[in-house]
Amino acid sequence: MITPEHPVSRPSLLESLDALLQPTLFNDYCPNGLQVEGRQQIRKLITGVTASRALIDAAIAAGADAILVHHGLFWRGQDGRVTGWMKQRLARLLANDINLLAYHLPLDAHPALGNNAQLALRLGVEVPEGASGRFGAQSLGFIGRRHAVSAASFAVDVEQSLGRAVTLVVEADRPVERVALCTGGAQGYFEAAISAGADVFVTGEISEPQAHYARECGVAYIACGHHASERYGVQAVGVHLAQTLGLAHQFIDIDNPA
Repeated sequence: MITPEHPVSRPSLLESLDALLQPTLFNDYCPNGLQVEGRQQIRKLITGVTASRALIDAAIAAGADAILVHHGLFWRGQDGRVTGWMKQRLARLLANDINLLAYHLPLDAHPALGNNAQLALRLGVEVPEGASGRFGAQSLGFIGRRHAVSAASFAVDVEQSLGRAVTLVVEADRPVERVALCTGGAQGYFEAAISAGADVFVTGEISEPQAHYARECGVAYIACGHHASERYGVQAVGVHLAQTLGLAHQFIDIDNPA
């Protein structure tokens, strides 16, 4: 954790985040950037995956001035009424004058600090720069290589890296070298990963059709948990902001089995 020498203004923090993550480049289904306005001056930044009540309460206890998350409070098509869980979360943020900032797809896609880049780093996948290292809609998927192993052995590597069990679909002894990644709920990117020449696709979730695609196409599918696959991008961005702006930063992981 870094102790700040000077506070950072909310507009300066937003300017830095927007310049880093470039949210205007993405067609997202949530507002990226400032979602709840808090105090003007920010000294301590808390990062986490989702703006849950548990994270907000932990951030209050930690003395946060701002919270930066991947999954914010507002999504296209949701009920707009401030009742129940939404009221409880908003009430805590407003009562404690805490800023809530959220970046969804921009945080997945950053070439060095994003969720996909950070997961690839932890799994030893070398992703080339530029278009040759991307696939799928909005170029959100990353694809690269690691040393060739069996699908079962790679699944064990993923389990050990993320600290949780994974679901593997394909023959255990099938060799894998070319790895496609798209964190979170990106099961819909599997067909694009197959078309891109992947031997294995790593994401957070699996739905019923993907098991059949894996068996019929001979491409391994590893579902490693939505939350587990998206813990690293927001941490990396928080560390970057602490180093460049002098903010105190703390990542708080609220466990989620999904």
